[in-house]
Amino acid sequence: MRIELEANNLRLARGQTLKLRDGDGGTICCRSGTLWVTEENQPRDVLLEAGACHRLSRRGVALVQALGEAFVSFA
Repeated sequence: MRIELEANNLRLARGQTLKLRDGDGGTICCRSGTLWVTEENQPRDVLLEAGACHRLSRRGVALVQALGEAFVSFA
């Protein structure tokens, strides 16, 4: 596994997954590629394309997976 951080962007390889804990109120932004985001106890998942952001709304675990090579940032 290889994770790179470039200018506040985290590079994810295809299929690579990040596990976030208690990120409620934080924002995930897809800088390039496509990301799949799912939150614990949230009935629907989110697909983020380049330029799109998603604000986490729940405490607990959120998973972020790259559907191809992708760059993600967090705010």
